[in-house]
Amino acid sequence: MFEKLRIKEHMEVADARGQHVGTVDDVEDNRIKLTRSDSEDGMHHFLNLDDVEKIDDNRVYLKEGVRIPQGV
Repeated sequence: MFEKLRIKEHMEVADARGQHVGTVDDVEDNRIKLTRSDSEDGMHHFLNLDDVEKIDDNRVYLKEGVRIPQGV
């Protein structure tokens, strides 16, 4: 298990294959808030911390099969 305190603003978020999904804007409760600038619809989108597989260097990796929010 990782420490959510390790997730910082501007970290890259990638899917299980390493493909860019978004950028961390903030961590709110048990959710990662993604930046609007990475979103096709210009809105913030959220991922549950339970969807995180690991944190490596400056990148957050999601678990295999995690559904990426609409508009990202």
